[in-house]
Amino acid sequence: MNVAVLMEQEISLDVVEEIRLRTWARQNYLPRELRDDDWHPVILEEMRRKDEERLR
Repeated sequence: MNVAVLMEQEISLDVVEEIRLRTWARQNYLPRELRDDDWHPVILEEMRRKDEERLR
């Protein structure tokens, strides 16, 4: 996916939508190898955060 498109998606996201996506990501967490790279960047970021939490 084009970096400009990713940045545009992140910029146009309102706070409520971001919280909804982060909540979805936590409730539907998948290991890195099972994730789709085309998912919204916020979802991927939240799953990476959960990866890091699991390592602690």
